[in-house]
Amino acid sequence: MPETVYLAEDEASLYLQATSAAVWAPRGQTPVIPVHPGREKVNFYGTLNLHTGQEIAMQSDVMNGQATAQHLEQILEALPGVPLMLLWDRAPWHRGQPVQDVLDANPRLQIIWLPTAAPDLNPQEHVWKATRRAISHNHLTPRLPDLADRFEHHLTSNTFESSFLDRYGYNSSCPMFK
Repeated sequence: MPETVYLAEDEASLYLQATSAAVWAPRGQTPVIPVHPGREKVNFYGTLNLHTGQEIAMQSDVMNGQATAQHLEQILEALPGVPLMLLWDRAPWHRGQPVQDVLDANPRLQIIWLPTAAPDLNPQEHVWKATRRAISHNHLTPRLPDLADRFEHHLTSNTFESSFLDRYGYNSSCPMFK
């Protein structure tokens, strides 16, 4: 039987307005970061493979049950034929009929619910932080679609280390069951 793949999923929103971070600048020359007046955003669904550090990402206009079900289908397609264990927070769009239909049709996908209000336990949060640092802090990109494409490219073209499996004993206890 194939080995179970452990995943962590979360969602994030990306705005054109740059988030600021400390930067170096010549003395007396304060850097200027333009502020976009609008609140347009692009949502992202992101799923981290805790074994490989690879990311499965999807842009979405909304975060709802239908978009969540679509991302679950994307995960299933990306990782065919293996059992999947998904760490998930308790967002309201993780429930509902579209999501339940995908779960019922795919028993190889199982959910481990994370505790309420515990984002620090979700390894995907570290992926968002690293990608924001690399792409959306202090950016000068004038168009949201371009920024969103750069954000998604960073997610899917990099690997992100996670100590989650080591921290909770997976790597030390699972070899004895093989």
